[in-house]
Amino acid sequence: MPPKLKISLPNFVFIREQLLKQFGSLSPLLIETEERGYTVASAGAASSPPARALLDVPRLITSIPTSGYGELYNVSCLSDEEIWISGDNKIIELYNLKGELLMYVRSKSGNWPEGIAVTRSGGLIYADYWDRSINLESGTQIQTLIALRGWRPRGLCSTSSGDLLVIMDDDAADDDAKVVRFSGSTETQTIQQDNQGNPLYSSGLYKYLSENRNLDICVADSLAGAVVVVSAAGNLRFKYTGPPSIPRKLFRPVGITTDSQGNILTSDNINDRIHIIDQDGHFLCFIHNCGLQDPRGLCVNSRDNLFVADFNTGKVKKIQYYQSTD
Repeated sequence: MPPKLKISLPNFVFIREQLLKQFGSLSPLLIETEERGYTVASAGAASSPPARALLDVPRLITSIPTSGYGELYNVSCLSDEEIWISGDNKIIELYNLKGELLMYVRSKSGNWPEGIAVTRSGGLIYADYWDRSINLESGTQIQTLIALRGWRPRGLCSTSSGDLLVIMDDDAADDDAKVVRFSGSTETQTIQQDNQGNPLYSSGLYKYLSENRNLDICVADSLAGAVVVVSAAGNLRFKYTGPPSIPRKLFRPVGITTDSQGNILTSDNINDRIHIIDQDGHFLCFIHNCGLQDPRGLCVNSRDNLFVADFNTGKVKKIQYYQSTD
């Protein structure tokens, strides 16, 4: 009888590194759509961050004292440990979380900044309402990036793509306001009316804005008593005027920011609280237990800690509002 043969079939083993050398790799799918004349680019395979649960009772981590301001308006995160602030004078100050003043700059015109923001590269930019300009601090010098004609800037923010969004009021009209996107100093998009031709924003008083992680543009319109959210292309998504299930109070949103979950936070200064809503405008909760006194400017660092500029006390309050992920 012939001997039995035992045959082992070969295993095919993928070696990822060798395949990448031979064939390369695919970049994430980039989807471009054109709406209202503006091209919106988004990554089709973008991953969402892990979901985080909100704390039932937000926690005040620290209260950072500042000096030299009778009234505190703005706060912007340079890093997890450093914040820029501005108030009712020409000085913009950089503090660490211990309350130590690290540096300061003076506005070019001597006016107080209407809004401040940090660029993707870490530069400080500010809006000068009275001078009609957007300015960049670089080293020891202040450079005027954009000189406006007929319009006065209010709030501003740097986007994930490196563009600059500015909300501004018309000098001539009492009821005209718009959001303008700049690439460098070039105007690339204007958002002013909804699809029916109605104004999206009020003119006058404070207006701040922030870009959400889904590229929505979120504006806290104080005079209108609303948070106005449009898509990146400028189409109105919703207006938030307060939680529908709670008895209506006068709502005066001032500061605004967004976090890693796509939630929107806005300061309600006349009620001394922060509203948290999701990216579709649904009310989630209040922050009203941290001794806030006329909260104004807001920013969130990479750990989703909230910083609040307290108008009355001149302090910046660092608040934890998500459960720890440790």
